[in-house]
Amino acid sequence: MALKLTERGIHEAENPIEVSFREAFELLKPQLNPPFTLKVLTKEEYSNLNKALIFVILSQPNLAEVHIKHLHAIIIDGYDFFTCMLVKIVDELYAKLLDSVKIQLIWVTKEMLNVLAIGFDKLLVALLRQIVGGDFSEGNLWLCLEMVALFLANWDCLLEEEPLILNKGLYVFLRLLADHYRVPSNPMIDGLKRMEIVFCVRLLREQFLLCLKIGRDLIRLLQDVVHIPEFKAIWKDLLLNPRKLGVDGFKDISQIYHTKTPSSYFLLRVTPEMETKLRFLLTHVKLGSQKRYQVWFAKKFLGVPGSEVILTDIVRFICCSVHPSSEIMQPDILPRWAVIGWLLTSCRKSYVEANLKLALFYDWLFYDETTDNVMNIEPALLLMVNSIPNYIEVTRTLLEFLLIVVDNYDIERKEIVSKGVSTALSTLVKRGIVSSLDVLTRCDLIAPVHREMFGKLVLVMQGIHSKKIGSASIIHDMSPPPSHLLSSSLGSQHPNRVNCN
Repeated sequence: MALKLTERGIHEAENPIEVSFREAFELLKPQLNPPFTLKVLTKEEYSNLNKALIFVILSQPNLAEVHIKHLHAIIIDGYDFFTCMLVKIVDELYAKLLDSVKIQLIWVTKEMLNVLAIGFDKLLVALLRQIVGGDFSEGNLWLCLEMVALFLANWDCLLEEEPLILNKGLYVFLRLLADHYRVPSNPMIDGLKRMEIVFCVRLLREQFLLCLKIGRDLIRLLQDVVHIPEFKAIWKDLLLNPRKLGVDGFKDISQIYHTKTPSSYFLLRVTPEMETKLRFLLTHVKLGSQKRYQVWFAKKFLGVPGSEVILTDIVRFICCSVHPSSEIMQPDILPRWAVIGWLLTSCRKSYVEANLKLALFYDWLFYDETTDNVMNIEPALLLMVNSIPNYIEVTRTLLEFLLIVVDNYDIERKEIVSKGVSTALSTLVKRGIVSSLDVLTRCDLIAPVHREMFGKLVLVMQGIHSKKIGSASIIHDMSPPPSHLLSSSLGSQHPNRVNCN
């Protein structure tokens, strides 16, 4: 029986990546049996031998120990090419790999970590990305269990050599833990939850300075697990006794609010295949022709029960990691706000919808024009504006959510949130994302109380921009703002600019 790495259908063509590895194996098969001949290799010979060894290590577990010794003997580049090829396999083939190959992949990953191979951190990230959110199948839970066990077993090594990979593990396992707690209890999921808790709590307690590098999304993730006793204690210290977390100069949670989360973290919760499909949707599909692509995407990634929890991660990814160039942002190309609107209407569970909205508005709450990116906040406003009047319920529910969040997200620090949202609005108008906010404050289809509350935010916005409106008038003036305060000609033309007049 021919050796293979993947399972494929009868009429499915063989993947060219697997073909290249098999061809290298067949070419060098006589050289893969001991005693091994060691000689100076050309670049092509070296590449082929690496590919051949990868193929045989993954496809013949019983001989893996022999071939890994062969690999160690011929390495001249610190395992750079070898790990790059493993990353390629994970990124492009993982979903189709045979179960036995997946087991070997974890085994060889541990070997690469043991020798501190160049690029082992990229290999770990690639594997983390293959843990699919909302997928509670045995295979997906197995991968999650293997990865958290690997992180715990190699704690000291990772902390010394690549501490940021622990950060990425924290981001992934905190996010997954929130979903795993909603799954009915069974021995596998219970064991996994215990290990995730141990890893996350240890990192938060022992290396909080490292955790701070995640930025404000660390708080968003912690809020989803605060009901778990171990995290409830951490949350209490974060709010009431921050010095207990052991970071000099850390005095208040607001310091985390003001730190933008690097976009690389949002990639961790979408698979490479999902990323490719989303980027295609947002760069090549014309507005009005998207339905069949959306149907395909939903069947592929959202068809499994429980999978809708990943909608939050997709929205965060679209807002913070997909920033189309000016060439792509043309009127006929499907815009980000339209895709997010479709995802919003795909929500069937109230907690998923609430989490999606928070993901959409999260950077609004603490927006700082000097450090944040306007592209992160653009989709939410354009979705609200462009949903009038045909999809007015979308506008209503988003505006209502925003107003509730401003008042209730952090009551003790409401001023910070109010200022963040107002600064976001000011920036969006100034940059020409919309020409005016009249479309929201003067729309009769929106409840008067919500227009009035939004008008107060606009007053704060104008106060931040002009420095002429005092805080007292912002607090006490409940009347709708005059029209001249809402209109603005600031900012240059923008491809997604909405004419609100």
